Amino acid sequence: MNTKEINILYIDDEVHNLNAFKASFRRTFNVFTAESGKEALPILAAEDIHIILTDQRMPNMTGVEFLASILETYPDPIRILLTGYSDLTAVVDAINKGQVYLYITKPWQEEELRQNLEKAFEVFDLRRQNKQLTENLLVVNSQLEFMLRQKLIS
Repeated sequence: MNTKEINILYIDDEVHNLNAFKASFRRTFNVFTAESGKEALPILAAEDIHIILTDQRMPNMTGVEFLASILETYPDPIRILLTGYSDLTAVVDAINKGQVYLYITKPWQEEELRQNLEKAFEVFDLRRQNKQLTENLLVVNSQLEFMLRQKLIS
């Protein structure tokens, strides 16, 4: 897949971070931005988001709280937590509650972040392929069971 077809949602209450991210990655990825979890929800509803990158410390709702709140409705996107603070509790919560794939500290290194985003999409794509293969296998198994019941297979 062309990296330009990778949909990334970046959530951060600091507008200059959103602008810097968009300026750095808009030519490589399809970038969506939001200043809060609340602002991100309509984007998630309207777009097929592959990767969610969120700041941890935001007013009203932390990044981990946001990721945990959308887990049931949007289980597929790969989650990355980005923060300027080294907070061990946030890291543990991110892994346990938000099912975070990666924890990155600010300020990010552009090339390293780009590589991590590409790797995150590879994981997303492999999970999607695995899900499709599993669904296909279930259909084939169901068909075989039906044929056996009908004594079409000896």
